[in-house]
Amino acid sequence: MALHKRILCGLALVVLAFAGTATAGRDGPAPRTPEAADLPGSLPINQIQVLGTHNSYSLPIDPQLRALLRPIFAGFDKMIEAMPDPQKALFREEHPNAISIEEGLNYTHDALTAQLDLGLRSLELDLNPDPQGGQYLDPAGYRALRAQGKGGLLPIDSAALAKPGFKVHHITDADFRSHCPLFTDCLREIRAWSDRNPGHVPLFILIEAKSQSLPLFRDSKPALPFTPERFDEIDREILSVFPRERLVTPDDVRGTHPTLNAAVRAGGWPTLAQARGKVLFLMITANGPQGAAGYLAGHPSLQGRVAFLRAQPGEDHAAFLMYDNALTRTREIRDAVAQGYLVRTRSDIETFEAKVNDHRRADAAFASGAQIVSTDFEKPGNAYGTPYVVTLPGGGAARRNPVARR
Repeated sequence: MALHKRILCGLALVVLAFAGTATAGRDGPAPRTPEAADLPGSLPINQIQVLGTHNSYSLPIDPQLRALLRPIFAGFDKMIEAMPDPQKALFREEHPNAISIEEGLNYTHDALTAQLDLGLRSLELDLNPDPQGGQYLDPAGYRALRAQGKGGLLPIDSAALAKPGFKVHHITDADFRSHCPLFTDCLREIRAWSDRNPGHVPLFILIEAKSQSLPLFRDSKPALPFTPERFDEIDREILSVFPRERLVTPDDVRGTHPTLNAAVRAGGWPTLAQARGKVLFLMITANGPQGAAGYLAGHPSLQGRVAFLRAQPGEDHAAFLMYDNALTRTREIRDAVAQGYLVRTRSDIETFEAKVNDHRRADAAFASGAQIVSTDFEKPGNAYGTPYVVTLPGGGAARRNPVARR
């Protein structure tokens, strides 16, 4: 009798297993649990907080080039002192530590996919115009080293650099090695990851329009200016990889409000449920209002644009603000977040915090309520041999923002 029952139970399990297989085959795989499932889907996306990386594409500078740049970088203090007072004050705020420029480059990141797999939900890409292709194919720093008979230089992706399109690197002719030197290649990598992880919380991709020349070498190439047409091209390159429905854009947030600023202050951000699997692009431009003007030209309040543009509170297009120094700007950040703005800040600046293993800035950044906190040290192991590493409090890919909206 006992054997008979065991046989019947075994048959029942087989039938149930078959039924489950048949259902999966008919209806597709069971739905995947969404990321950060503990957060309610009704939560607006400006009420979450994520961790990201700064200059996310970065690969190490060749050691021979670092040695060549050392005396050149030493003269930068004179350039800073020559800045107009308002520009100098902002520079000192955003670069507050007594550390050399060479030390400031003492970081590197894994490929974008590996960062996303680690739980980072914000990436930063610096864009340099190259409409014809080849503008950055032969960096002056490497030319100078070859002229000295130096070889064995760390490689660059010549095939990607030869193609037309925006190039992703930090400092032309000096800090130019990149995991994905072609912007559209970076976008395709992010899109591929997003496709494989459809329930992810929204990705916040910062893009910086690089427009300032640094004449590090006698034959350094000047930066190409960002015109309205080149800003149009940024939007086109993004839309060539991400369909409109995979993005959260200024038009989505503005809705029927007269300005984007009015919309965000009225709570116009989409909910987490609406934004899962989507991407927001956040643009940084140099030169303040002058740099921003090209992206706003013909697009008041960012109408029809793909990216949110760094702004000052109260401007018509203001939705995204940036206060990198969380130690001195805590009050401003908390106030901006409470008003509905999206804010980026940094947990470490120029590698100083990693050098001395100081978490005060990181603690201030997370406590400030800035929705995006960027680090250069998202995993253990750094050039200084300290235990400094930054992770999102509580772990995971996102948490509820500690600063409540008014």
